[in-house]
Formats: sequence, structure tokens, C-alpha cells
Amino acid sequence: MTVDSLADRPIALIDLLDRLLQGGVVVTGDLVLSIADVDLVRIDLRAVIAPVAAAAVDTAATVDAAHPSPLL
Repeated sequence: MTVDSLADRPIALIDLLDRLLQGGVVVTGDLVLSIADVDLVRIDLRAVIAPVAAAAVDTAATVDAAHPSPLL
């Protein structure tokens, strides 16, 4: 398949979300509310969205690395 044929292929929103969530997604954003060039509210958003199974495996690996069990 060429790139052109992939670009013309319609894709459902659920398929796109499924594909993104299989590997995980990092969402970042900034929102600033201001009046007359005076910043009143600033919101910084940083979120990691990943499948539960992948997050559990990563957490278990991190905990094991931080607290190795003693050799018997």
C-alpha cells in the first residue's frame, strides 16, 4: 500500500482510539485566561493514558528494580 491510499482510507473514531490506547498516549496542554494582557488563570495539563495491563507491568518492573528481593 502506498501512503496516498492510506490517507484516503476512512477510519472510525473508535479504531483510532483503540490504536492509540494500545501503546499509550501522552496528552499535554496549556490554557491561559487573561484580560488586557494580564494572566488571571493558568492551567497546565500533562496526562499519560495507557492500558491497565501495560501500566501494571511497568509499575511492577519499577518496584522490583527499586526493591530487589534478597537472594536465598
